[in-house]
Amino acid sequence: MNKNDLISAVADSSGLTRSDATKAVEGVFDAVTAALKAGDEVRLVGFGTFSVAKRKASTGRNPRTGEPMEIKASAQPKFKAGKGLKDAVN
Repeated sequence: MNKNDLISAVADSSGLTRSDATKAVEGVFDAVTAALKAGDEVRLVGFGTFSVAKRKASTGRNPRTGEPMEIKASAQPKFKAGKGLKDAVN
């Protein structure tokens, strides 16, 4: 399922027009992104938790040359599925 499929599914299940469903889906994505940027975590009970994991700087190897290289510290978005989602999938 891609973003357009998700928008169509939201429009069908909620009775919204496609443009309203697009606004709703975009709004959810924007809200989650803004919360993660601010360092917050987003908990959707029964669905899952979005959070940010900090990765430390490290030394790696260039696969082409084998030379050591520095890998910068970064923040990675992370999702942990909740019990309701896990139960629905299994």
